[in-house]
Amino acid sequence: MFSSKLSQSRALRSIGLLCGAIPIGYGINAILRPDHALTFFELEPPALPADKALVNSLMVVYGIRNIFMGVTVFAAGYHRAHKTMGWILIALGGVAFGDGLVCYQAGKGEWGHWGYAPVLAIIGSLFLGLLG
Repeated sequence: MFSSKLSQSRALRSIGLLCGAIPIGYGINAILRPDHALTFFELEPPALPADKALVNSLMVVYGIRNIFMGVTVFAAGYHRAHKTMGWILIALGGVAFGDGLVCYQAGKGEWGHWGYAPVLAIIGSLFLGLLG
């Protein structure tokens, strides 16, 4: 991998940290407001209490996953591990693609996730020095 001035820039690091803040926000929302978090997948909350309890529990798992992803970005940024941050952001793009695939299989909402995948891949590639 190559290192470039762009891959080491403060501006790119700030953009990377913003990319880490987004899943943390989504994660907190999923834990505190599971019904609202379902709207990001264009899904309706279940009506039956047992189903609602299960979905709410799964949204906590989803929230923890998202918070973890964001914290890994912040950890890489804090240590100025630019290449590590690049790979993490590319992996986040893979998660966005996977979330979109779940929406696609459910019938709608995929582009709300798929739009992030290439953006994260490009930003991650900039950190790796591949595009700049």
